[in-house]
Amino acid sequence: MSTFDVIVLGSGPGGYVAAIRASQLGFKTAIIEKESLGGVCLNWGCIPTKALLKSAQVFEYLQHADAYGLKAEGVDKDFGAVVSRSRGVADGMSKGVQFLMKKNKIEVINGFGKLKPGKKILVQDNDGKETEYSAEHIIIATGARSRELSSLPQDGKKIIGYREAMSLDKQPKSMIVVGSGAIGIEFAYFYNAMGTEVTVVEFLPSIVPVEDEEVSKQLERSFKKAGVKIMTSAEVTSVDTSGEGVKATVKTKKGEEILQADIVLSAVGIKTNIENIGLEDVGIATDRDKIVVNDYYKTNIPGYYAIGDVTPGQALAHVASAEGILCVEKIAGMHVEPLDYGNIPGCTYCMPEVASVGLTEAQAKEKGFDIKVGKFPFSASGKAKASGNPDGFVKVIFDAKYGEWLGCHMIGAGVTDMIAEAVVARKLETTGHEILKAVHPHPTMSEAVMEAVAAAYGEVIHL
Repeated sequence: MSTFDVIVLGSGPGGYVAAIRASQLGFKTAIIEKESLGGVCLNWGCIPTKALLKSAQVFEYLQHADAYGLKAEGVDKDFGAVVSRSRGVADGMSKGVQFLMKKNKIEVINGFGKLKPGKKILVQDNDGKETEYSAEHIIIATGARSRELSSLPQDGKKIIGYREAMSLDKQPKSMIVVGSGAIGIEFAYFYNAMGTEVTVVEFLPSIVPVEDEEVSKQLERSFKKAGVKIMTSAEVTSVDTSGEGVKATVKTKKGEEILQADIVLSAVGIKTNIENIGLEDVGIATDRDKIVVNDYYKTNIPGYYAIGDVTPGQALAHVASAEGILCVEKIAGMHVEPLDYGNIPGCTYCMPEVASVGLTEAQAKEKGFDIKVGKFPFSASGKAKASGNPDGFVKVIFDAKYGEWLGCHMIGAGVTDMIAEAVVARKLETTGHEILKAVHPHPTMSEAVMEAVAAAYGEVIHL
């Protein structure tokens, strides 16, 4: 039996990052992966979807070249080539992780791992051969997959999940997207931009429901302007796939409506990959589809840890990576503090992009804060106007008493690259006045952050 200090089960952005940090800290480390290194994020999630979205954005630019004083005639798209480019980007990133494993002397074990009592894992490879491994510390990082509803059973052809959505053989003429979280909205943007007729069906009263209400309303306006049909407070109760396309029965406040399309994309959340990995055999506690852990990702059984989507924190790649590093550093005896889940940025990469951190205005009021709210529209930003992207705004929320930055909400071009300013400032307990006095470069999109803060304190210049 091969023995290690640390074995990581799953090689997504939580698992492979934890393995690298473990190796850096001197642990003899192995990682177990049943598919491709990098997990869903690198192969079927974060990275390849961004490649698709970039293609859609470039296509939109070319179609509106005249708005920039340019001519681009006969512009068309090759859907197969767009998908192929996305897969190529994903493959390149996965190879990058392979290089990192070799560089950090991490043993890669290919196969399906099952936890055993006594700090052991039984791995079955593709040929059915079983090998047992042991480690002083076993980190579970098996991630999650597309959640299925009984009313939307995925068949991979007419009712699909995110995997199929990014590798279709041909572009559908029409699509119904069920769910308007980040995954649903990003695919809705991509397919609409490429020329598919898209309808978004959301059960809650607003799209991107975790975002600030003003952001949700702005995104809905932008999407409708782009030709996306939005149905909120609506539920798909059944789908008929017997015909050529699909017929979806949608329950709304006004009654039932039948929608017809080529394909239905189910984007109603995720389901953790915790079945058949031996949790019951070891006695590891779970609660509502999540593995129960403490602040440093220990399970109830000594020697077993869990990070990423299988735990109760936000199901985001950067959260999984942070948890993996924190978990390993705690194992190594380093002085670490628990992750602040109230200061995790969320990003949606549609166009306009959405990015946020901290409390929404409604949440701040619910918590009893006396607040100052500032908002600066990109329509008043020289950089945004010059770049042809004046849609959206930056909104900031401060505690009126102490100046604490409670929340920051952005919608517009490039805001996913801007939100880190608010994350760092909140981490450092920066006040509104300090942001105001930190000189921001001109002309940039990031000026809107300073201007929004100025608006909150009645000092805005350019409004």
